[in-house]
Amino acid sequence: MSQLRWELDETEQLTRCHDRASGLRAVIAIDDTTLGPGLGGVRWQAYPDEQAAEHEARRLARAMTLKNACADLPYGGAKSVLVKDPVDRDHESGAPAHRRDQLRAFGKFVDRLGGAYIPGVDMGTSVEDLAVIGMIAGEVSCDHEDPSPWTALGVFAGIRAALSCAGRDLPGAHVVVQGAGHVGADLARRLAMAGCRISVADVDSIRARAVAHEVGGRVVDPEAVVTTPCDVLAPCALAKVIDRSTVDALQCRIVAGGANDVLATHGVAELLDQRGIVYVPDFVINAGGVIQIHARRSSWGADKLEGSLLAIGDRVSRIVTEADRTARTPVTVAEEMASDRLGRSIALLT
Repeated sequence: MSQLRWELDETEQLTRCHDRASGLRAVIAIDDTTLGPGLGGVRWQAYPDEQAAEHEARRLARAMTLKNACADLPYGGAKSVLVKDPVDRDHESGAPAHRRDQLRAFGKFVDRLGGAYIPGVDMGTSVEDLAVIGMIAGEVSCDHEDPSPWTALGVFAGIRAALSCAGRDLPGAHVVVQGAGHVGADLARRLAMAGCRISVADVDSIRARAVAHEVGGRVVDPEAVVTTPCDVLAPCALAKVIDRSTVDALQCRIVAGGANDVLATHGVAELLDQRGIVYVPDFVINAGGVIQIHARRSSWGADKLEGSLLAIGDRVSRIVTEADRTARTPVTVAEEMASDRLGRSIALLT
């Protein structure tokens, strides 16, 4: 196996998209297609400049390469970002007046790639948005179903496995769920049904209270998430929750959640390991959504899909056990797993 580590400027294909009529500015990054077409979400948010948007697309596409490879799926890694105008405000219809025009324009750029990129939902986009893109693009995912419940089931299985590796069972374990959106709320319900004690944090206090009330849990101030004593911190919303300045403040045994980009930099994994905190790589534990996308494309039955989602727990167990045995971080072990499948060395970008 080659020992070459892909660098930021080695993205397989990068497409900058500009549409004068709609004002669309976007970047599509296809990191690798060794295993198949690039599969990854469409993120829509504001960026300080297009260089920042390009960096984000490249980095997230790399994470998708790792995710799809570790999940043993026949897809490469890709991601796209649509640069949102910071002055845009959502209307009652749920979108700026020109949003639909930009989505259709984006669909044209996706179509030009000839199937090399399969877009899906991500931060800032919805099932309805993907349906609009799909009217123009050759193929999209997530245009009929929100994959959040399947992501949550995979995260549930991963948390159960991580706790087991630490000698704990789900009943009685205290889990702080950061983010009460679709994935976080569903995860909180599953964990509560399994006997966990749940705390919920969200920048939307009304949503946090509603989920906490439903699962018999309590609300935690978003600013206090990293300092709340618990068995598991489950980030399910914000990116880069844990950085070098917050590692020492953590009072959990395990970090495992549905969010992408949980660690601010690759090196934070080493700092967590030094503190004895198990970090379950986000690109392993939150793969339920892409597994469901493949299941839908392949016409799997419900039993096969559920079995594949629960197998995320088996994967987490192997990674955590191997990391402990070899005195490496789970991130390093997971990257090696992806590298073995791809036939080349691969690591996260920072």
